[in-house]
Amino acid sequence: MSGSDFPPVLRSVRYWRFLRVPMFWLLSSASAAHLAYPQSAPVNERFQQATQAMRAGHLDEAAEGFQAVTAAQPSFAEAHFNLGLVLEEQGRNEQAIASFQKALALKPGLHGANLFLGIAEYRLNHLDKAVAALQKETAGNPKDAGAWMWLGVARLAQEHAEEAADALDKAAKLAPDNVDILYQRGRAHLLVSKDSYSRMFKADPNSWHVHQVLAQADAEADRDQDAIAEYEAAIKLAPNQPGLHEELGVEYQKSGKIEAAEAELRKELELDPNNVLARFKLGTLQIEQGNAGEGKDAVGAALKQNPRLKNAAYYLGRAEMQLGNDSGAAEDFKRAVAADSDAEIVQQSWYQLGIVYRKMHRLAEAQQALSTFQKMKDEETERQRQSLEKKKKAQGLNETPQDPSPKDP
Repeated sequence: MSGSDFPPVLRSVRYWRFLRVPMFWLLSSASAAHLAYPQSAPVNERFQQATQAMRAGHLDEAAEGFQAVTAAQPSFAEAHFNLGLVLEEQGRNEQAIASFQKALALKPGLHGANLFLGIAEYRLNHLDKAVAALQKETAGNPKDAGAWMWLGVARLAQEHAEEAADALDKAAKLAPDNVDILYQRGRAHLLVSKDSYSRMFKADPNSWHVHQVLAQADAEADRDQDAIAEYEAAIKLAPNQPGLHEELGVEYQKSGKIEAAEAELRKELELDPNNVLARFKLGTLQIEQGNAGEGKDAVGAALKQNPRLKNAAYYLGRAEMQLGNDSGAAEDFKRAVAADSDAEIVQQSWYQLGIVYRKMHRLAEAQQALSTFQKMKDEETERQRQSLEKKKKAQGLNETPQDPSPKDP
């Protein structure tokens, strides 16, 4: 079978990472088998030799050893299982499947046997058989994150995105920091979202929801003018729909259309007076434009609705500075640097705090605040430099190309 014969999901380079069985599984499974079943001395010695060969990476020798063990003791389920693991590591998947099936016939509840049977079937593109085996593994061992992940991967290969997402959600709950699981889970949910949007477009191409989705996609891609056009189209179809005016206001602000942004945020609050974020955004916009009085009131009102709003202390400090209340501004900026604020806001808060302290003639504290600001700025610059270097190395661009143009004599 050629690579092009596989489903699209299998042709992704990332997916092929899952097609190699980790050696630690082989070793741990072999050890578990040795402890699980009593053998005669000669069989036990042969089993130990096969295990040592597997540990050393001598897979041919390990396969020969486990074959000898199963020949001498055909009812030893764990030996059949370990033979299957070695065969699968060698890429001899059809033979591995036979070994796993023999192990399961002898011991139907053998932990891991259905998992690796499913992996071998998946490698051969037998997706229905892979899913059937992996479902048995997850049913018998529901706390095995790897089994749920492989079930999700197989479901993705079948192009059953919703079933894949369900399996990968379970895997992520069991192993929340596993990068491979998170990657596959993200792909599954992305495919579910795309399918939902596709059905939505087919059901009603003229729906305001369609324009909203397109606008959100444009906004995420920083295509601000396109986003504005789509939000305006959505509002034309649903002028009283909560949320649309707020989103359009944000895009207007990003595009420098401040008056239009403020008008849209006010319209949003007319439609939904309880929209905390719209009120907060209006207040911050007003403060940034020098309208400290109204901006401070708006931010304060939003805080009453939600005292945990991020970055609020910074904007209140900016408002107090504009109103000439330096001591109040200093307290707000101190709260901003101590709170769960965005990194950029914390950096700016230190800068503003230094300015306020200077105005208050607290020069030592001003110097300390400005030094902290500069240190954070330098650290940010260094992080950006390192990130750029990593990208260059990843792209094979770690050396600066020579300028091919002729030089002046």
